[in-house]
Order: sequence, then structure tokens, then C-alpha cells
Amino acid sequence: MPKIHIPTPLRQYADKAATVEVAAGTVGDALGGLVNQHPDLRKHLYTDDGKLRSFVNVYLNDEDIRYLQKEQTAVKDNDSISIVPSIAGGSLNGLPVPTIVELKSAQPIRCCCPACCRL
Repeated sequence: MPKIHIPTPLRQYADKAATVEVAAGTVGDALGGLVNQHPDLRKHLYTDDGKLRSFVNVYLNDEDIRYLQKEQTAVKDNDSISIVPSIAGGSLNGLPVPTIVELKSAQPIRCCCPACCRL
């Protein structure tokens, strides 16, 4: 079964699991199996009309699926799927600029860093 790697900010919606294995033939099937096992992840990964959110990047064995066959990309049993939310940041005149993380959390986000917010 393919293994899906869950990013730290989303693990709270996946019973704190770092990885989840699902039976699937495509990346889309794997992500569908993931949200079936952990329904709270759906709103963080998909829009209301069922499309993968634009800020959610998905990699199959280190290859961005947008450059393969997107969600129709075939997977094998020992493949690795990684979910990587987009993060923006930088500096202005040497001062840090707040990072933007769009997770739509039920909990208020107090700052720009999931590590210090304990998301």
C-alpha cells in the first residue's frame, strides 16, 4: 500500500499520525482513502466543490504530481506520497516577515509558526 506522509500542522486532524497507509491505484484514490479514514482532513485538503486546494502540494516519490498526471497519477504499493502545504515568508530590511499558512483551522492561529503555536 502507498504510504502518505502527513505534515506536522495537519497531524492533529489525522489522529497525530505522521504516516498513513491506504490501498489505492492513483494519488487521488490514496488521498480519498486518507480523508475517508480521517474526515477532519477533508476541509484542509479540498475545496467545497471537491478540488484539491491550490496551496496543497502533493508529491509522489519526490515528484510534484502537477507535472505528472495530477491526481490520476498511478501509484504502486511501496510508493511514498507527501502532502506539503504552501508557506510564504521572507524578510523586509533584514526583519522577518510573518509567514502565511492557510490551513483554515478551527483553532485561532496566534502567529506564523506552527512550532510555537503548537498546531
